[in-house]
Amino acid sequence: MAGSPNIGLPYLAASQAQKHVTVNEALRLLDAVTQLSVKSRGLNVAPASPAEGDRYIVGSAPTGAWAGRALDVAFFEGGAWSFLDPREGFLAWSDADDSLFVYTGGAWLRFGDVLALTASGGMCGIGAFEQEVTLAGAFTDTTAFFPDRAVMLCVGVRTTQAVTGATSFNCGIVGDTSKFGGSLGIGLGSTNVGVIGPTAVYSNTPVRLTAVGSNFTGGKVRVAGYYLRFTAPAS
Repeated sequence: MAGSPNIGLPYLAASQAQKHVTVNEALRLLDAVTQLSVKSRGLNVAPASPAEGDRYIVGSAPTGAWAGRALDVAFFEGGAWSFLDPREGFLAWSDADDSLFVYTGGAWLRFGDVLALTASGGMCGIGAFEQEVTLAGAFTDTTAFFPDRAVMLCVGVRTTQAVTGATSFNCGIVGDTSKFGGSLGIGLGSTNVGVIGPTAVYSNTPVRLTAVGSNFTGGKVRVAGYYLRFTAPAS
């Protein structure tokens, strides 16, 4: 007998014997898909020692126990793997990525990347990066960056280890070193949220922390950047 159209829950047949078997199978599938939160996404080989109830989004080239189940949701129950075919619009939280993903167009995409979609696959989304940097010399650049053709919105900073050498510091980019804030605090726990008017960048652009008063001789700052990003239509 065919299952339900969306997630394949089995139906009870008229005068069916052992109804509990069918009901329990439906409950098992509901337990797997409800409030979907996976351990990680993109693995192609099943973990060697999964815990009961663990769920994963399978990678694009799976092998072994997951062979032939690319991009499916794999869940471990009763000592065996079972699978759910994702449908357009399914949402899943990834613990490893600390992010929400949506299944659309045959792929799992970070939800923040697809806040607006066009009919031919153009996308508008919001992005963020975070990095703790160790300060030294006249300035320190992050290795994380605003990507090419992004629109910068904000940089937030927190001093995670008291800054030494400098009397304060500026937060900005090359060519505008206090764009996100100037004369910022060097004490442990000092913070700043530098909001700016939307500003486009046309190359990968790191954040620069510049020493004021004297060079940095130590200290750490956690940097978080926030931006909009866009893609051209896919076809």
